[in-house]
Amino acid sequence: MTAADDDDTARADIGIVCALPLEAQEFMKRCERVRSYTGGDFVFKGGRYDGIRIVLVESGTGQARARRAVQALDDAHHPKWILSCGFAGALQAGVKVGQILVPNRFVTPEQPEIHVEVSMPHQPNRGLHVGSLLTVEHIVHTVAEKKTLGEQFQSVGVDMESYTIAEYCKSQHKRFFAVRVFSDDMSADLPKEVLSLMGPTGAVRMGAVLGALWNRPSSAQDMWKLREQAISASEHLANFLDGVVKQLHAAQ
Repeated sequence: MTAADDDDTARADIGIVCALPLEAQEFMKRCERVRSYTGGDFVFKGGRYDGIRIVLVESGTGQARARRAVQALDDAHHPKWILSCGFAGALQAGVKVGQILVPNRFVTPEQPEIHVEVSMPHQPNRGLHVGSLLTVEHIVHTVAEKKTLGEQFQSVGVDMESYTIAEYCKSQHKRFFAVRVFSDDMSADLPKEVLSLMGPTGAVRMGAVLGALWNRPSSAQDMWKLREQAISASEHLANFLDGVVKQLHAAQ
């Protein structure tokens, strides 16, 4: 790295794409000199983590938005690594909330698989899974559907963005890595209200929240539990990224 590169604040060492602000908020709290700005439809946050230049873009949910967000991130900041980070739903029994998935295989219906070399060991007894991640276009909220998808695609987890980010990085010859933390498991269905509460940008639709509470007052308890799980998952993701970011930066 040259001195000129180090002084170029527009460039990033690590670029992170996440769908929701909550997913990476705990990690960004550990960064210094964090600044936010809006570019097009997306919120960007930049800072320094132990001297490593980090830029994060909040894509919103779904592959279409993720594709535009990762391209905007790459065009604006030219990161040396691009990471897909955030929540995932478990598709296999025994996977627990807060455990980590490092995908080495990305699948989505009707598209070819994408394989990524991962040097980390598969250690499920220590809460680290290395395996396949399925990307779909909807929230998978029932245990029955999770079981079906897990068997059909032989995947450990499911999300709504990672495949298209991996595909973009492959096409652009960008260094790519994904880390997903499980925010829900196979023990119970997600509250049905979660399907209507989340807007495409990741913002909570207040009208839907009020409607859910009116139609089913007990949904408040379910949604509060889900929020607590999400906050805990975000902390586990931040702890894992502590080491990953340093290792990736050292490998440049």
